[in-house]
Amino acid sequence: VQILLKLWRNGFSLDDGELRSYSDPINAQFLESVKRGEIPVELQRLVHGGQVNLDMEDHQEQEYVKPRLRFKAFSGEGQKLGSLTPEIVSTPSSPEEEEKSILNAPVLIDDSMPATKIQIRLADGSRLIQRFNQTHRIKDIRDFIIQSRPAFATTDFVLVTTFPNRELTDESLTLQEADILNTVILQQLK
Repeated sequence: VQILLKLWRNGFSLDDGELRSYSDPINAQFLESVKRGEIPVELQRLVHGGQVNLDMEDHQEQEYVKPRLRFKAFSGEGQKLGSLTPEIVSTPSSPEEEEKSILNAPVLIDDSMPATKIQIRLADGSRLIQRFNQTHRIKDIRDFIIQSRPAFATTDFVLVTTFPNRELTDESLTLQEADILNTVILQQLK
């Protein structure tokens, strides 16, 4: 870990952080460790026994000035243009809601066989998360969607994988054969 210690007339700072007063006993102990050539205990805890490179800059002729926040590029959420992913208008469910939907699920799971979780993003913007055995078929996913959302029983839809987008046309394939274990499946209306 690379850390920069800046010494100011009225205190010191670490990595453009807040000013720490020389008169505070904890800060004095920190600087004494540095003067002895030791890594201060605070930094040892920070890196959990890893290596620390401590650089120092002398600004003792200057008063501390709080640095301006640096511009951070690409700190927001990305959006794909032209994606086949339906727009999600609902808020993500909490882990408790996910577990509840799994517990109340109409899919019978054989606990002696390998299982997988499939997230299904529905065309209405909502999502379902369900455990399946790896031997369940793609048709079982379609049936689960219809049981969970009866409105889709009369709607013509296809199931599509996310990147790379691939339509799951052979519904007799097992989830393992279709290579969709622990993935996200998209429901698209025809």
